[in-house]
Amino acid sequence: MNNPTLKEIAAQLGISITTVSKSLKGYSDVSEKTKKAVIELAQKLHYTPNSFAVNLRTKESKTIGLIIPTLVHDFFSNVIRGILEEAEKRDYLVIILQSNEKLEFEKKQIDLLLNKRVDGILMSLSNETGDFEHLKSIIAHNTPLVLFDKIAKLVSCSKVTINDKKAAYDAVSYLIKRGYKKIAHFRGSYLPQNAIDRFLGYKKALEDNGIPYDSSLVFVCDNNTDFEDGYENAKKVIDEHPEIDAIFAVTDLVAIGIIKYFNETGISIPKQIAVLGFSNWFMSSVISPKLSTIDQPGFEIGRRSASILFDEINLKKKNLPVIFQSIELETSIIEREST
Repeated sequence: MNNPTLKEIAAQLGISITTVSKSLKGYSDVSEKTKKAVIELAQKLHYTPNSFAVNLRTKESKTIGLIIPTLVHDFFSNVIRGILEEAEKRDYLVIILQSNEKLEFEKKQIDLLLNKRVDGILMSLSNETGDFEHLKSIIAHNTPLVLFDKIAKLVSCSKVTINDKKAAYDAVSYLIKRGYKKIAHFRGSYLPQNAIDRFLGYKKALEDNGIPYDSSLVFVCDNNTDFEDGYENAKKVIDEHPEIDAIFAVTDLVAIGIIKYFNETGISIPKQIAVLGFSNWFMSSVISPKLSTIDQPGFEIGRRSASILFDEINLKKKNLPVIFQSIELETSIIEREST
């Protein structure tokens, strides 16, 4: 059965379409008797408002878009929870899309969201994203954009991040204070800003503590959410540098791949080699040995990003100027058995 219209409800009750509309919205200039009759008939006919028509009238879709690199990631699961909590408070729907770390997917998904006339877009960039013209097209459409986690410094919009360089610096400094001197780094690929900053933090901590930087101790994990990268590079580092005594990994999943290889080959953690991850996934607290890591506040990143986006949507609605924000959330070291 087709969804009944206001016109059909009005015809059955012998009243105007305007009166039906006002009754459903609770206007005070309609009698309680008429309101009751309209609401009862609407419920009986299973009437639902035409959201498309409402959107045309109000010039808002009550929908935002979210593009993330991957769903199979504890960090992004927590980000999504934070975003959904804020969206629910404001009666917004969230369209969640996964770029699968592909620039071309990201471009298509932005086009899709703009065509859907979403009120704003939240994004964490793919590992392939080095060209930002598609992000500038969002701004050209006058659609509010907030970037989080993997961002583009050259794009003018609000951003919510952690200080990846400082977090990595603190992580490596912690290892050095624990007595580790030959520290390898399993870094992310060369494009994401957070992977670059974590590498720079690693390098700076070595230099500030009088340990010469050795590029041969840096191993690239092209897919920094894949534990296979950790597993394969763990084999490589032991073959090429059996003298290392610690590894700082770009993510927990890479670190878990390292631990898997070391457990299989009888390398004692942390007695022979310490392992430190990044993100504080759920898995890091249940693997054996439990993984020391950097706690990255995913839920709060999601919550703050959504809150800023909704503020910008409201300012746009009121034709008020938007001042872009750069929010940097705190991280901390979670010390467990692996160090």
